[in-house]
Amino acid sequence: MRQTWRWFGPVDITSVDDMMQCGVEGVVSALHHVPVGEVWTPDEIAKRQSEIATASGDRESGLKWEVVESLVVTEDVKQQNGAVREHLANYRTSLENLARAGIEVVCYNFMPVIDWTRTDLAYRLGHGGTCMRYDHIDFAVFDIHLLERPGARGEHAHATVEAAAERFAGMSDDDKTALTRNIVAGLPGANEHLTLDEARERVAAYGDMTHETLRQHLVDFLAEVVPTAERLGIRLCCHPDDPPFPLMGLPRVMSTEADYAAVMKAVDSPANGITLCSGSLGARADNDLPGMIRRLGRRIHFLHLRNVALDDPSLPGGSFHESEHLGGHVDMVAVVAEIVREEQRRKAEGRSDHQIPMRPDHGQDILDDLNRRAQPGYPTIGRMRGLAELRGIMSAFEHEGVGLPG
Repeated sequence: MRQTWRWFGPVDITSVDDMMQCGVEGVVSALHHVPVGEVWTPDEIAKRQSEIATASGDRESGLKWEVVESLVVTEDVKQQNGAVREHLANYRTSLENLARAGIEVVCYNFMPVIDWTRTDLAYRLGHGGTCMRYDHIDFAVFDIHLLERPGARGEHAHATVEAAAERFAGMSDDDKTALTRNIVAGLPGANEHLTLDEARERVAAYGDMTHETLRQHLVDFLAEVVPTAERLGIRLCCHPDDPPFPLMGLPRVMSTEADYAAVMKAVDSPANGITLCSGSLGARADNDLPGMIRRLGRRIHFLHLRNVALDDPSLPGGSFHESEHLGGHVDMVAVVAEIVREEQRRKAEGRSDHQIPMRPDHGQDILDDLNRRAQPGYPTIGRMRGLAELRGIMSAFEHEGVGLPG
């Protein structure tokens, strides 16, 4: 695996020097300051490449921008209204500009309204560190009592509605503000953070859109951009829903192996691929991650490796928190083993992309991370710990004297 690191640009608490010292091989980044839907220009792309290539003291870092995360798909494209034609044209132009700059892997997602959802961005752990957490009762509080979404009560289990009412009654105004801020935070590093009123408006804009309709809109989007990507040698890779179950009455289309298989079949091109996020998909106990890699591995173009601890694995849509990379409910050793097997198959076939870019996704805030105030989920030390743990598994499986089990 190609060991990469997500970097949010010069505003990131983690510096280029820090990435060098962590031993990463490449960088994952995006132009978060460019308004969503506008073209990523050659000048802005080159500027970010230069920032990544330059360490303190104007030294060469030896690092390159290797993966885009994310070239955002606009809400107009997801809903097929408004400026959809302009946004699709701009997306294709951005792909052209990225290809000219030598960037071949572009991650995106197709989640309506909010790119990821957590209810607590600094959940205190027993060892004193913090992590991100999704609590389904807290989310019901938000959905029913703060967002006041029509029909919300009927979509939650009766016991959840009662527990949410009790919890809401005991919350202070500061508690309510913090919960709202956490849920509508959007993507860390992005230039857009929704207010509660804006969230209500955007959720309502999806009306009664079904899972099937949103999936067709995704297929339509891919039909528009995949031919361009294929011609340019770009590998597009869709990130799964996070978490992988419906929220706020909005449809989800990339939550299971069946979802991915359907979209890969509908637009059958090597340019149409998968970002396998073990943490997002792992929030559903019924997702068989090693099996998914075996069956869909040829289309996996990018890897996010992180782990989650589920409060109750038997409860669909239940609570979870982000655990250590080798803890939680995802069998990370089995996942890495299947990835190494897939890479070996690709190398034997002569594929130029036999080394799949991977980043240690998220991490717990530990040690000095607790004082650094990084983007939620992106502490330096916590991710460095995760990278070290993953690197150890990889090294063992790739070692001539050890090799893969079975």
